[in-house]
Amino acid sequence: MKVDREFASRLIELALRKGAEEAEVYVKSARNLSMEVKNQEVDAIESSLSFGYSLRVIRDKRPGFSYSTSTDEIGLVVERAIEAARWADKDEFLGLPHPSLRKGIEGGSEIFDTEITDIKEAEAIKLVLTIEKAAVNFDNRIKKIRKAFGTFDDIGILILNSNGIDVSYPCTKYTAQVMAVAEENGESQMGWDFDGSRFLKDLSFEDVGRNAAKRAVQLLRSRKIDTIKVPIILDNSVASEFLGIFASSLSAESVQKGRSLLKDRVDQRVISSKINLVDSGLIPHKLGTRPVDDEGVITSEKILIKEGILQGYLQNTYTAKKDGVDSTGNALRGGYSGLPSIGVTNLYLKALSDSDVISFGSLLSSLDKGLYITEAMGVHTANPISGEFSIGVSGLWIEKGNVKFPVKEAVISGDILSLFQRIEAVGDDLRFYGSIGTPSLLIGPMDISA
Repeated sequence: MKVDREFASRLIELALRKGAEEAEVYVKSARNLSMEVKNQEVDAIESSLSFGYSLRVIRDKRPGFSYSTSTDEIGLVVERAIEAARWADKDEFLGLPHPSLRKGIEGGSEIFDTEITDIKEAEAIKLVLTIEKAAVNFDNRIKKIRKAFGTFDDIGILILNSNGIDVSYPCTKYTAQVMAVAEENGESQMGWDFDGSRFLKDLSFEDVGRNAAKRAVQLLRSRKIDTIKVPIILDNSVASEFLGIFASSLSAESVQKGRSLLKDRVDQRVISSKINLVDSGLIPHKLGTRPVDDEGVITSEKILIKEGILQGYLQNTYTAKKDGVDSTGNALRGGYSGLPSIGVTNLYLKALSDSDVISFGSLLSSLDKGLYITEAMGVHTANPISGEFSIGVSGLWIEKGNVKFPVKEAVISGDILSLFQRIEAVGDDLRFYGSIGTPSLLIGPMDISA
């Protein structure tokens, strides 16, 4: 989707004439197609064109903000932003970024799929129907499909400010997800899967359906286990949920507000020395990849934790100025109607080197006794400040490297830092769920309660 730079430029000029000392315009336009299918028929479909823009101003070290979906309200948007600044508190750390000399992704060529222009609604429907069909055909014990859902988005972004930031880029986004239900002898188990990419060719809609069905079926005939302390393997999907909670602690904003378990921990060992934690906006085709962040600052690759030692935090322009450092290019917005905060681009755990990566089969065979956790309920309830959690898990009981039986209604408790500190090995199945990615992880002995 194309965006109008001339319109954004006029908005900046008017804001400066009305008294703003600095001004920024963020414009987002999109063509969205999403659908849900059920019983091989379309259950819901939505096709829309959207457009919106926001104006952020700084006047006398006071912030002002306003937004609209109508280009006819340009004068009103400026007036509202200037008026908001009159009533806001002064903040010496306020400021908009200046252009960087660093180079990002040339033209955003790794995030825009030209195939988006050729996708017809009927073709998109066929792809999403494939998710459900693949799940049902995987095993005759798959009795229900709760949700087979797909999205196809064509997006245009423009960011312009009075300090010289002037950038626009197109990007695409495709997602597929499903919840499958397996039933046998009165027992019911659910399995979920998701995949997403900037490029349609990267997605296998069939695999999403099959993976969800496999997760559900493999938990049938599950049983409880006695309280025990054994090593565990976190499936990459479960590990990604924990990493998603941990991500908030890497935000400089959380640190500055005293809401991070990593406060004052730079240059200290915080997780296993076998692990690096990386945030990168440069990985081809990934959903978090972009040439600039939502303030127009060039994105990059950052090793946040190296060999278990914390190197630094994620920054936007405001927090960076407060800390006396440079922005890391991690200013993100929920949309045009919100101010930029701090978020990850593509955050992922990785081994120190390729030689440290172990095949998933070797992870399993390394367990004399242990639990391979494939589902976790309530990871989102973990305390993001203390890292403490107590959650229900399901999975497969392993003895001498072999699957013995599925497990239900087990509970693991602890804190996220301790969990990551006990990482003993990393699998070869790194996978991203949205913008968070991990491989399967072998964790040292943990208490598992019934």
